[in-house]
Formats: sequence, structure tokens, C-alpha cells
Amino acid sequence: MFRKIPALAELPEIPGGFDLKIKILQIKEKIKNFKYFKPLSLEILLQKILSKIRILSLKAEKKTSLWLQKLREKSTKKKENDKYWQELKESIDEEKSENNKNRKGVGET
Repeated sequence: MFRKIPALAELPEIPGGFDLKIKILQIKEKIKNFKYFKPLSLEILLQKILSKIRILSLKAEKKTSLWLQKLREKSTKKKENDKYWQELKESIDEEKSENNKNRKGVGET
């Protein structure tokens, strides 16, 4: 560290150094020139808000449409399943009635 002191002493001094006020003014100018901070007209703001609302409503409509479709598919599957069991029950009942008829016929002869 002691060896570097003469080299540091020979360096020129920076005039003015860091001026905080100038930096703040520069930042303010950059913010003013930034396109998103420019004042918007009321009509443009309203258009943007309405377009966002429209997009959200379209997304909600799509989601409810998918839910309805799934419910309808479940309903048709349930009806098909109910039909299967009903047909199975009817076929069993028919077999029982045929067996009963056959037993009565066999016993009478």
C-alpha cells in the first residue's frame, strides 16, 4: 500500500467530481422523454382499458364454453352408461322369464 501512494499522488484531480443535482436533472429528462410516461389522452386511455376488458371477457367466455362442453360430454356418457345397464337388466329379466317358462313346460310333460 505504501508503494502505491506516490503513484496515487501523481494522478490528476477530477474537477467537480460527482454532482448530484446534475445527475438528478439528467434522470428527470430521460423520464420525460420515455414514451410510456408521456401524458395520454383520455380517449386513448379509455380505448386501452376497454380492449383489456374485452380480452378478459373473451377469455372468460372461452373457459365457460369448455366447461359446458365437458359437462355435456359427461351427461351423454352417463346416459349411454345408464342405457347399457338398463339393457343388461332387461336381458337378464328376459332370460329369467324364458327359464321360468321352460321349467313350467318341463314339469308339465
